[in-house]
Amino acid sequence: MKFVWASIALAAMLSTNAHAQTAPQGSSTFDKLQSSGKIVLGVRESSAPMAYALGAGQRYVGYHVELCEKVLERIAPKVKIEYMALTAQNTMPLVENGTVDMGCGPTTNNLARQRQVAFAVTSYVSQVRMAVRADSGITSFKQLDGKQLAASAGTTAVQLLRKFGKENNVNLPTSLGKDHYESFLMLESGRADAFVLDDNLLAGVIASSKNPAGYKIVGEVLGSEPIALLFRKDDPTFKRAVDGALIDMMKAGEVEKLYDKWFMQPIPPTNKPLNLPMSETLQQLLKQPNDKPLEAYAG
Repeated sequence: MKFVWASIALAAMLSTNAHAQTAPQGSSTFDKLQSSGKIVLGVRESSAPMAYALGAGQRYVGYHVELCEKVLERIAPKVKIEYMALTAQNTMPLVENGTVDMGCGPTTNNLARQRQVAFAVTSYVSQVRMAVRADSGITSFKQLDGKQLAASAGTTAVQLLRKFGKENNVNLPTSLGKDHYESFLMLESGRADAFVLDDNLLAGVIASSKNPAGYKIVGEVLGSEPIALLFRKDDPTFKRAVDGALIDMMKAGEVEKLYDKWFMQPIPPTNKPLNLPMSETLQQLLKQPNDKPLEAYAG
């Protein structure tokens, strides 16, 4: 088996020594896991269906959370999993310095971020669009010239909005929420006419809102973005293990089943489906996996 070596290397792991947060200089992620007996997964609190918190106990669930857990079952079955809630703003530095061993949120793989961290093969492709009130009549970003938009701080949607505004000579003033729920609240309260984000995350926020039928996802696709698990840079052994596990799961149909579970079936807390069928781009990537960055899609 491809991952027998990983199991052997980690067989002696203990659940003690659980206080080491960052990896020593020059050590690999597997070295850190072996010495600490644990792995820290970076998750999100409000990024359904990719990664989000459920209930007072802050149990973390979602498509990418479960994907991370299944990868670990294959490459490091004996480690204790700990979860750390991240934001779009602090994901890069905390993965880069080794505080977080794997990022399991909805993080876009782009060239700038590749200078800080490494990405696994792509496991989702999002389309950046906008959520509007269903009765607004808005169908295009061009209708929002001079009107207020909402976006979440640290997301690539912010840069894509600026690019669209310049290229189409429209003024798109944008207020930034600290997370997706705060951004959606601007739309919900009438302080913004649209909320711009990845389509899957928009669908998740809408599904968990007070009035899901009152909103719809519309507008031009500002960009297709490859979303992937991430981890420390310059650790090719760990990347090979994660990629190998993901590719095996893709070939076995496990990733497709996970997608169906989180995007097509009812999900908590509302037990309503998002009804977002898998895109042709992602279908192709499951057949021919790669870790190409956003810029390869933009071209």
